[in-house]
Amino acid sequence: MAGLGDLVTARAGNRLMEMIDRRRRGEPLQYVCGSWGFRRLDLMVDPRVLIPRPETEVLVEAALEQLVRLRADRAEDETLVVVDHGTGSGAIALALADEAPAVAGEVEVWATDSSAGALQVASANLAGLGGSAAPRVRLREGEWWAALPGELAGRIDLVVSNPPYVAEGDEMDAEVSGWEPAGALWSGPSALEATRAILSGAAPWLAPAAGLVVELATARAEQTLELVRDHGWEATLRADLAGRDRLVVGRRASTSGPR
Repeated sequence: MAGLGDLVTARAGNRLMEMIDRRRRGEPLQYVCGSWGFRRLDLMVDPRVLIPRPETEVLVEAALEQLVRLRADRAEDETLVVVDHGTGSGAIALALADEAPAVAGEVEVWATDSSAGALQVASANLAGLGGSAAPRVRLREGEWWAALPGELAGRIDLVVSNPPYVAEGDEMDAEVSGWEPAGALWSGPSALEATRAILSGAAPWLAPAAGLVVELATARAEQTLELVRDHGWEATLRADLAGRDRLVVGRRASTSGPR
């Protein structure tokens, strides 16, 4: 084990200077390091995927609460089915596969993304997950619901997503807009296009009393909440660690579909 007073090799020194230079040029620290912590996981990250953030850790917490609720309504030996749309690095899906069994029993997590590059990162993180959690996760490439096999219709208990929610013309920190993948950031003119696509295609896939947890832009929290309710969900807002509205948490109403 190296100590603080030990000499480093030329290769290690060059690698350190390269990392410092990348950071000086504005590249996010998480990409420079090549990995970042998310809840109990250490995830590989690079510019093909969004950087995992503490706000999304709160999403996982809300999703676990939904799974506890759903477990009370399901048979004890029934596997709960979760879909994580726009999985990116796999942070949400892998965290749920890792943590859910301890609080809600067995789960099966389907993680979708339209980006082949993002799924390569998610696949590497899935391989690193190992243990009993990894077999619970299935990765699928495609646009939202089109990525899933028809056998899941009517069986999905929980839908989670950190979708694109930045509108065209919105100002963003240059360290975000200049480095993180545009397809995972920008949603469209209203910023609600991605969330609307998830909601509008959901009904045929959902099990009774299914849950929903979606991350949102604080500035559009009320708009997002109204959109979710208009698609037949009983929903509320939930704050992040800074006290800002960051999630919409919903339960499928008895009469589903847009009103």
